[in-house]
Amino acid sequence: MKLRHVIVAFVALAYSWPLTDKLIEVGPQHTVASAHPNVCFHTRLTDEVETIKIQKTLALVREAGATAIVEYFPWAYVEAEQGQYNWYHADRIIDIAHQNGITVIARIGVVPAWARYAPTEPIPSTGVDRTDTYLPPERYEDYANYIAAFTERYQDRVDYVIAWNEPNLALEWGFRQVDPEEHVALLKAAYAGAKRGNPNVNVLGGAVAPTLEPVGSPNGMHDLTFLERMYAAGFADTYDILAIHAYGLGQPHAQAPDPQRLNYRRVEVVRDLMVANGDGHKQVAITESGWNDSSYWLYATNPADRITQTLGSYAYAEENWPWNTWVCSWAFRYPQRYYSYFDQYAFVAPDFEPLPIYLAIKDYTQSQ
Repeated sequence: MKLRHVIVAFVALAYSWPLTDKLIEVGPQHTVASAHPNVCFHTRLTDEVETIKIQKTLALVREAGATAIVEYFPWAYVEAEQGQYNWYHADRIIDIAHQNGITVIARIGVVPAWARYAPTEPIPSTGVDRTDTYLPPERYEDYANYIAAFTERYQDRVDYVIAWNEPNLALEWGFRQVDPEEHVALLKAAYAGAKRGNPNVNVLGGAVAPTLEPVGSPNGMHDLTFLERMYAAGFADTYDILAIHAYGLGQPHAQAPDPQRLNYRRVEVVRDLMVANGDGHKQVAITESGWNDSSYWLYATNPADRITQTLGSYAYAEENWPWNTWVCSWAFRYPQRYYSYFDQYAFVAPDFEPLPIYLAIKDYTQSQ
């Protein structure tokens, strides 16, 4: 059995866990103490089965001084059958985050099997053969309905939702040629659905992958080209806050921005594009960011420099980007090891051992 299948099996178990798995009380309502409230983590609790591990993870997030998390709430896990919602696992994550005083930025994606085909198309009897990022236009309203149900259910606990993820990459667009105009059509439906569920929710749009893919690439589209075309198609009316992904890729956090360079300050190039399209009044949230200290990856750095660049990225944003709300570092902790460079993005080991970078961030958030 492939690792992906094992993970899916465990996640399915988490979403069908018997209701006798009671929430273990961790004490009174907490608040996050932090001198630098823009510090945020992208967590991976969607893949975590046990309540005690969710609690332990979020307690460590709070103790690190992070005021917010980005967490994944897959549509396919909650609405596996059309019109039938299982909120059990999502409830646990959101309730425990709320108890810890942590703001939840909910990322919503992953298409259920029944929605990967238009209503007029039969699902193949041999099994679903379309990827879980493939959503036909005829199903956009179904996605909007799920977001509406989500924002209505959590209107007192979740004020921020991200619609879709990295739509300028083929693997996030159903392994098809990416289409910025079609993505705007999806976002229009999602935005209306989110506001239908909670008129006060903030919808984060964009979340494009930083990439320099050439014209006609089957892998994706240059992020700035993709955003320009989105704006031309009416993107400004489909979001409240722009979600940006800003990775260091081995470069210093203060390295100058350039449209043809991938680095942390590429955020400024994207911000200039926002302003040029009349959206300078809107805020930005960096929903994925970070440096990697693997010794086997071309774009990694060493552990000490990773600490320097990560702390520097928080401070740089705080001092220079008044339009930025959070810098959310990927990824706080994985439930299991990947045995690849991916593991070196973590701040806490699967066994909950805090890594040196976690301790450095904890010290940083408690200092002026």
